[in-house]
Amino acid sequence: MTKVTYKDAGVDLEVYRESMSRIPRLATRTFSPRVLDLAGGFAGLFQLDFESPLFRREYQDPVLVACTDGVGTKLKVANACGEHRTVGIDLVAMCVNDAICCGAEPLFFLDYVAMSHDDPDLLEQVVEGISNGCREADCALLGGETAIMPDLYSRGEYDLAGFCVGVVERRSVIDGSAIVPGDCVLGVASSGIHSNGYSLVRKVVFETAGLDIGERVEALEQSVGDILLQPTRIYARPVRQVLNHYRVKNVVHGVAHITGGGLLENLERIVPAGLQLQLQPGSWDVPPVFPWLQQLGEIPDDEMNRVFNMGLGLVVIVSPYYTKSIQQMLQEFGLASWVIGEAIEGEAGAVWK
Repeated sequence: MTKVTYKDAGVDLEVYRESMSRIPRLATRTFSPRVLDLAGGFAGLFQLDFESPLFRREYQDPVLVACTDGVGTKLKVANACGEHRTVGIDLVAMCVNDAICCGAEPLFFLDYVAMSHDDPDLLEQVVEGISNGCREADCALLGGETAIMPDLYSRGEYDLAGFCVGVVERRSVIDGSAIVPGDCVLGVASSGIHSNGYSLVRKVVFETAGLDIGERVEALEQSVGDILLQPTRIYARPVRQVLNHYRVKNVVHGVAHITGGGLLENLERIVPAGLQLQLQPGSWDVPPVFPWLQQLGEIPDDEMNRVFNMGLGLVVIVSPYYTKSIQQMLQEFGLASWVIGEAIEGEAGAVWK
């Protein structure tokens, strides 16, 4: 009888060990003193507060905030380009940007990487991006899991999922209930397409227009691959700066991460009964990548607005008196922002004016 090994089934444990040996340095570079050492453990340990009096948070009634997400079919673009160092940033951003909508401070992040076969170089590149994203979000890459599944993925394919935990004082939770008539709707610039709508993007760019991944788009002065792999912007630091600055004032009444569903659907999630967010078309600068895509695929306006962020990755609803001050703070982080509408009395939801 023939003896069969795990390697015969597509999983090489020696190569797997090599892959695992490359990961710890990428995780530890994200650690703060709140991460506790548990060498060789089955889980990560994280203390809620600092021991040092200088950095102590002294929570009174902390609430944990948890978010999970993936990158989606943008990974197909990464595979076509052979560039895997940026999609990890997307993974962190899609989770962390959701957590900050509650006013949370991101604490730690876990990743799950599913691969077709053991590939230490590929895994290291992917986790390097995750590590970079965690550093940008000021959260620890506390742990993760790598699964090798040769029968589930075609050779060279992989998938990513992530999980973020944050914390916020119960009295400081932002849920939209504080929105009142007259509040300003402040749109914050995205870095482009972010990580939503890539099934439509790929169909338009590669099938309809027949473009090649390395083809240069003169109008955007970049290659197709560079355009489509622009990482999702992480808003954790600027939002925390704004919230910490106005810690004792009720200034920020709502925050929405603009992902699939566009502006209207994501804003509707935080609007309380009896109020309506009235948005002004043309009140912000739409990045040229969106008209380029729309022209390539002759995509209708309503479809563009429903699928993409259209240049606004985050929306913050604030008291009008503080709008200019908040915009100035965002500008210090290199973020453009625009007043794109206001809250009025009316049927709950978000509408175009």
